[in-house]
Amino acid sequence: MSAIQVTGLSKSYGFYRIFEEMSFSIPSGACFALFGPNGAGKTTLLRILATLQAPSDGQFTIFGQDGVAEKDSVRAALLFIAHGSHLYEELSATENLQFALALRGQSPDPSILKRALDQTGIGAYGNLKIRQFSAGMKKRLALAKAILAQPKLLLLDEPYNALDDGGVTITNQLIQDTMKRGGTVVMTTHDRNKAAQIATEGAILQGGHLQLLSPQELQAHVLS
Repeated sequence: MSAIQVTGLSKSYGFYRIFEEMSFSIPSGACFALFGPNGAGKTTLLRILATLQAPSDGQFTIFGQDGVAEKDSVRAALLFIAHGSHLYEELSATENLQFALALRGQSPDPSILKRALDQTGIGAYGNLKIRQFSAGMKKRLALAKAILAQPKLLLLDEPYNALDDGGVTITNQLIQDTMKRGGTVVMTTHDRNKAAQIATEGAILQGGHLQLLSPQELQAHVLS
């Protein structure tokens, strides 16, 4: 079974069509990199896969579950790390993790929370309120949430933004660990060089259409 199966997917806002008749599949254990210019619809596609927006036409399944009719089952299997932080500014890093994981039915021991924060390089700041965090620290906290949640499907919108070299290494390690346990990663990115280190499959979204890349084309594209 494919992790993601998309058939005839289209999205429009009024008379403006973002993309149309998109069909593709992504196997379990893959890292799928989605490239394309600003405004091409990459984030919109991720939001549809995350069940935060509905497609205008077509259908998609996540691990065999219908992405429109079975939203709750789909949401339980995925984690979406969006471009913004979506954190509670007046809560500490640890409290943000506890709250986010409680929504997923998880209540890990404080020592496990601390270990995840340590893995992402912000263990010393667990009691600091998020309003005192830099953009890079907020991104690292989101990575800690992904480490703890261990979703079957991890959706990443521009994951390398605001990260230094250490943060990029942590991100790619998270992606590798997700693939090793059979999970699937879909990410949008403008950073071809970093994508070249980790992506196993890819596509370009441009002009409303998706061009799938073979492994050879993927490497040629990201390294060009």
